[in-house]
Amino acid sequence: MCIRDSIYAAGAEGVVSAFEPQQGKELWRTRLDTELSAGPGVGEGLVVVSSKDGFAVALDAATGTERWRADIEGESLARPLVSGEFVIIQTIDNRLLAHSVFDGRRRWALEQSTPALTVRGSASPVAVGSTVVSGFDNGRLAAVDIDTGDIAWEILLSVPQGRSDLDRLSDIDGDLAVVGQDVYAAGYQGRLASVAVESGQVLWGREVSSLVGVAADWSSVYTTRDDSEIIAMGRNDGKEIWRNDDLLRREATLPVPFFTTVAVGDLEGYLHFFSNLTGEPVARVKVGGAAISNAPVVIANRLYVQTDAGTLAAYEAVDTRPERSAPDTSSD
Repeated sequence: MCIRDSIYAAGAEGVVSAFEPQQGKELWRTRLDTELSAGPGVGEGLVVVSSKDGFAVALDAATGTERWRADIEGESLARPLVSGEFVIIQTIDNRLLAHSVFDGRRRWALEQSTPALTVRGSASPVAVGSTVVSGFDNGRLAAVDIDTGDIAWEILLSVPQGRSDLDRLSDIDGDLAVVGQDVYAAGYQGRLASVAVESGQVLWGREVSSLVGVAADWSSVYTTRDDSEIIAMGRNDGKEIWRNDDLLRREATLPVPFFTTVAVGDLEGYLHFFSNLTGEPVARVKVGGAAISNAPVVIANRLYVQTDAGTLAAYEAVDTRPERSAPDTSSD
């Protein structure tokens, strides 16, 4: 994640670091006295992570000094959202919590029902103006007023089906995408849908099962199915544009738009680039020996990716087309 002139990374062992984005020079490193389960979320001069023992820890973005530590009474696997005066955290037991950015004090809490069986994971909440949108393990998508915690609307993204708890899994665990006033979400064994943030109206929906969620640009939305097939759909109508099964069963990450491609990581540490127009493979690079479990992050004209072993790498798009020579306008 990025704030001002730094990018931030966190490791499960408790190390949080800041880097200069152009050359990758480490600016500071803080080793916390606890293992981490989520983060970092950045904003308002803070870098916020969640610990496995149920605390949110806020660090000064400029120095790495710990500002405050708040008990969230449970584990969180979702990246914290820092917006305005609030740090929004979603826990694995379906609670959405708001804490003050100034001192970590609890401001409000919202709780949803938890099914008997869920997929381990949580969707990171997103902010659209003064509204927080979040997905839950019961298949519900909810919009909440960030100041009060009051629910503006909630919808069931997909109705659980089947007799067994396994058949009825419909968790929303992946990333949510926001373009303008529309939010895009996908659930496991459910559907991918476009929803109007103002009203909660479902604009369109498609039957797609995804654990990693949705990414979007101005024309298309992208997702990776639970079997790692990659799909692109029209953002306005949900019509399929292309699909690619080159990474089947390779635990592919969410496809992230990057210039004229989408970038996808896999379990062997490869970063793949596919054309965002056709889905055809464009390039592939090896980042490291460890898996890439988290989606790449695009900041300005660079793409950043972190492997599960902690390797952080940055990539730029390079135009390899030959230069056109100027036409000869001289006369004999």
